[in-house]
Amino acid sequence: MIETTFLNWIYWNPNRDAFTVPIIDHPVRWYGICFALGFLVGYWIFYKLISNLLSQKNRTYPEGLATLLTDRMVWFVVGGTVIGARLGHVIFYEWPRYSTDPISILKIWEGGLASHGGTIGILLALFLYKKIVLKNYKEISYINLLDMLCIPTAFAAVCIRVGNFINQEILGTETTLPWAVIFGDPADGSPIVPRHPVQLYEAIAAFITFIILFTLWKVKSGRVRPGIISGLFFILIFGSRFIIEFFKLPSSLMIDESILQTGQLLSIPCIFAGILLILLGNYKNK
Repeated sequence: MIETTFLNWIYWNPNRDAFTVPIIDHPVRWYGICFALGFLVGYWIFYKLISNLLSQKNRTYPEGLATLLTDRMVWFVVGGTVIGARLGHVIFYEWPRYSTDPISILKIWEGGLASHGGTIGILLALFLYKKIVLKNYKEISYINLLDMLCIPTAFAAVCIRVGNFINQEILGTETTLPWAVIFGDPADGSPIVPRHPVQLYEAIAAFITFIILFTLWKVKSGRVRPGIISGLFFILIFGSRFIIEFFKLPSSLMIDESILQTGQLLSIPCIFAGILLILLGNYKNK
């Protein structure tokens, strides 16, 4: 056990509530604000990207189509993210608990969202979006959509991990490094000791990924081969996730995590999917 000395490391124990809504006396949490900020900025980024894509197609589109497509995309992505992330947490991490109390699956406000489940949810939502909303626009492929969506998703991941940091959840292992953080009120009741701020590690990795992908799109004026951006997204996000998991506390009730954690096992197929997307993009180009 590492001896805790509050003079050596950063002590972190903010109020999880940003403010309380008057009259109804309902608290609004910083995590919710971070989550909403990620989607709001993501909305603006996606609008810019799809406007650019439409301008490159040899077709005349109705006025305001970019706004319409972005508005509808939000509903699909938000639904896919929340449902997928919640079910992912339930199935991948705490099924023994929720199998005995299924009604608790609906209690999202109590916490428990898994990014891998959210990824699956978004991929399925994007498929439905393509089939329902873009059925008359066959020149916009599923991979086109995925490439564009990966850029704002990387930014949203930054916001969500900052929210996790404020919430004092998804904790790291104990460490004596000078940037260790002592969480004063861990969400899971873990001991108050200096830990790796793994939430910030992931936020930094996601921000770097966002900068790389957005710069690539900007420099190439949106003319990047389909699959390259989404492939890089999967490799960078889940590759960094695989490494950072070594500094996280075990969190699954499903498997023995003495060698690899659940997050690492789920990241492996995502990394290979990223490699496949890049290879397919190069193959189609040739």
